[in-house]
Amino acid sequence: MDYKERISNYDKEPEVIIKGFENKVWTGYEQIINEIKSKIDKKKYILTLDCYPGVRDEEVMSAFINGLNPSCVIKSEDVFYDGENITNLIEKNLTDDRVFGMMYYGEIDDFINKEKLNEAKEKLEEIEEGIVIVYGVAASKIAKGDTLIYLDLARWEIQQRYRKKELGNYKIKNLEEDTLKKYKRAFFIEWRVADRHKKELYDGIEYLLDTNIYDNPKMVSGDGFRAGLIEATKRPFRVVPYFDTGIWGGQWMKEVCDLDRSKENFAWCFDGVPEENSLFLRYGEVRIEVPSLNVVLYRPKELLGEKVYDRFGAEFPIRFDFLDTIEGGNLSLQVHPVTQYMQENFGMKYTQDESYYILDAKEDACVYLGVKDGIEKDEMINDLQRAENGEISFDAEKYINKFPAEKHDHFLIPAGTIHCSGKNSMVLEISATPYIFTFKLWDWGRLGLDGIPRPIHVNHGKNVIDWDRRTEWVKNNLVNKIELIKDDGKVKEEKTGLHELEFIETRRIWFSEKTLFDTDKGVNVLNLIEGDEAVVESVDNTFEPFIVHYAETFIMPANVSKYTITPIGKSVGKKIAVIKAYVRF
Repeated sequence: MDYKERISNYDKEPEVIIKGFENKVWTGYEQIINEIKSKIDKKKYILTLDCYPGVRDEEVMSAFINGLNPSCVIKSEDVFYDGENITNLIEKNLTDDRVFGMMYYGEIDDFINKEKLNEAKEKLEEIEEGIVIVYGVAASKIAKGDTLIYLDLARWEIQQRYRKKELGNYKIKNLEEDTLKKYKRAFFIEWRVADRHKKELYDGIEYLLDTNIYDNPKMVSGDGFRAGLIEATKRPFRVVPYFDTGIWGGQWMKEVCDLDRSKENFAWCFDGVPEENSLFLRYGEVRIEVPSLNVVLYRPKELLGEKVYDRFGAEFPIRFDFLDTIEGGNLSLQVHPVTQYMQENFGMKYTQDESYYILDAKEDACVYLGVKDGIEKDEMINDLQRAENGEISFDAEKYINKFPAEKHDHFLIPAGTIHCSGKNSMVLEISATPYIFTFKLWDWGRLGLDGIPRPIHVNHGKNVIDWDRRTEWVKNNLVNKIELIKDDGKVKEEKTGLHELEFIETRRIWFSEKTLFDTDKGVNVLNLIEGDEAVVESVDNTFEPFIVHYAETFIMPANVSKYTITPIGKSVGKKIAVIKAYVRF
């Protein structure tokens, strides 16, 4: 079926329904303030509002000050070092690069002036009566208070605020700064320390406040919030996908995912990345949006399984995303760093091994993969550097293998392999999570959507290219390396990757009737790659039936163990397929 003929049933707003807390949610500042007032039961009452970096302070403070008329407000920003000192402390981690920094493994306490912290605590002790609001990032370091509210915010929303120049980094006046640099500071430092701090608070949070939409706050009780995170580990769930335009973007997702037709294109989508996506928790009539990373941080063993947790800690190691070049252009020619380079230069534990699964393709679709036999390393690097300087146009086909791509092909891309998808491909990218570490080698002479040349990193790329990934090796090891696992006439299971150097295993399963699956005590990530609709069910009725549609990614927690998938709707009586990824041991 041509993608333009498909009637979209893709769910852009998947939810996890939480029962039993329908009366423990509040919308709008009036309801929220009234609920807090009902808690005030003594002469001196401390309300702590601890925030994720990026919360709109002026909006929240205005609402709570006007609503509660506190006798004193203590702001946590006053106990942090000033912006210049913070920048000096993280100078090594920020680096001079526009995109890449060094991962920060310290704590939020590293940026707090201990003397000022003690002064704030003493000031709080001196107050004898009235409502006291302690507000801001890490406010609970000053006092947990009589009531602790955590104000949460999704990473994608933070990035949108960066782009619109509505938000700068914490304590830094950099609204007008390059968005990539603001994102770098958040990705490598701010989000890391904020998540470690939040991880310590989960069980003590009395209320969770969703601040993702301006002037439209929603609050859930701490018990309701934690119940939502726990519920996600007991059943299949989808994170909230987000879509973005790009210089090479295509038209496939517009139709299949039912996106805004007025946009010029959509280039990519994070469809299954808990480290970045949001999670919608539904409590009766109210929907709360939280970072899906909360599930990973709060219940990592239940979600990931013991073995995966022991290997990666509270990190979700598998990423599913879409790259759409149908009626678009080539991706940038690129390479990902090998693990040792990642550890030495960026402080990351593992690297961005990946693969391209072709969901759809036009007749001229292709994938560039590995270097050609007989090419000279120094000559190619020299041409890449000259192209980066604008002296020549890099002749990719002189140096790089170009393979035709068809629907359901699977191209494996272990770190160090030069690659990119050509135009007219719809790629389901299955990879390890550290997605930011892409060394662009050549971008076909294009400018970004902002009119600025996109960052090129030949200086990094030349250090990690595996020059043994040549034509014959690539053909034999990375192109449709498919191995039949079983075919009993009802179910056909194939191993499609990833390469033995990569820790992710992918299996493609074809079936036309109810079929049993098993997480084998490790988290599974799946996508319905063929078929219109299917239902995922528990073998012991521990979760309600879960409907999945074509091209949707869903996560099956290790907790679930056995489950079934059955074609339904238009897929009844037809052969459907899922691709399943898990950590190989």
